[in-house]
Amino acid sequence: MVSNRKEKYWQKSLEISQLAVTTKSLQPLYTECRKLFFGNDLSYEYRKIKSTNFKLSSVTGPKLNPFLPWDKNLEIDMIGNDHVLILNKFPVQTGHMLLITSSWKPQDGWLDNSDFNSLLSIELDTSGLWFFNSGPKAGASQTHRHLQLLRRTDNEMICPFESWYNEPATSTFSESSLLSKNIFVRTRNNDRECDLYINYLELTSVAGLGSPNSFSKPLFPYNLLISPSWIALIRRSKEFAHGYGLNALAFAGYFLGTVNSDERWFKENGPINLLEAVVDTNLF
Repeated sequence: MVSNRKEKYWQKSLEISQLAVTTKSLQPLYTECRKLFFGNDLSYEYRKIKSTNFKLSSVTGPKLNPFLPWDKNLEIDMIGNDHVLILNKFPVQTGHMLLITSSWKPQDGWLDNSDFNSLLSIELDTSGLWFFNSGPKAGASQTHRHLQLLRRTDNEMICPFESWYNEPATSTFSESSLLSKNIFVRTRNNDRECDLYINYLELTSVAGLGSPNSFSKPLFPYNLLISPSWIALIRRSKEFAHGYGLNALAFAGYFLGTVNSDERWFKENGPINLLEAVVDTNLF
């Protein structure tokens, strides 16, 4: 498939990244990466932090809001009247972007139509894997609303677990009843008006999180993964298991190991058992 995207946001993110590293506004996390396989059809990516100055507390979030004001050295562009696209201060991948609200909105509140409209306007130019962590128990490091984008080309695999989200019933994941009951997937229809927002409301309803009309906030923590083809919601219970802090990217097949991670347990038990430890076991 030939893309007609101009990718101005992606190109600008690369340009700004070079400058931001020199000013220390950007502090990349250097990792050792391994691509591993499990089951008959799935792979995953395991990264281990190598940065000597890495401190978990610096990534899990300072007390002050870093997005009000946001660092102008990290700003890529204003998106409409309500959102700003900036670089992630602590990227593992170059050009890791954040879509933040330009004024305060809570991370653990309901996403609204303006959030998805801003996402869609970016997607027309620069596409990839979007993800969202609804609060601390879902791996969110900041309380100010932000969605995140890892750029992918049209010919790239969107994420290691892509085949599961494309065909959930036939994947290795389907062997885990706990994951199957906590992961909800909808195929995107790009011709459908308000496609993403409608799918989001349907997913939060079927997952038992409630709706904006009934509750001030979702009833449970959750993650979102959004590709050009599908949107997935994962119902969560906690962030940490066996020394691993897990956000939405873990459910895409990306795992980050730190000095606190029990790598021996992970090698013996694998990624599915780790993911099962942080989804909701009190099923509705």
